[in-house]
Amino acid sequence: MKALLQRVTEAAVTVDGRETGRIGPGLLVFLGLDRGDGLAVAERLLSRVLRYRVFADDAGRMNRSVVDSGGGVLLVSQFTLSADTDRGLRPSFSSALPPAEAEALYGDCLAWLRAQHAPVAAGEFGADMQVSLVNDGPVTFLLEASAP
Repeated sequence: MKALLQRVTEAAVTVDGRETGRIGPGLLVFLGLDRGDGLAVAERLLSRVLRYRVFADDAGRMNRSVVDSGGGVLLVSQFTLSADTDRGLRPSFSSALPPAEAEALYGDCLAWLRAQHAPVAAGEFGADMQVSLVNDGPVTFLLEASAP
């Protein structure tokens, strides 16, 4: 499982001209679900996302989490994060979780996040989404977790 975090001053997702999610300052999280991922892996990774210190403290150091700063989280499924790009000129998606399983796990991830933090907004699984954001910094990190 991969989570690409972007610290943002604002971010939004639209599908067919309809806004599905919007946050002000916080984290835009692109989530890639791989074969073998499950809720235990998701909870471990998402807990880390919520506690990851990427926001400035009073001294200007990245020492505060999204929870500490009271920021929002916008969760967007992105199967292309699961691509194997080691060879050739075309990505392979054989390591991605199959769509039905991925949709269920994404729903579980969203429910878990909403139970732990607010505000949490979301994209729409499997949709052609337009994501707009203002990356603050820019600050971007890739977090990964796998089954033990």
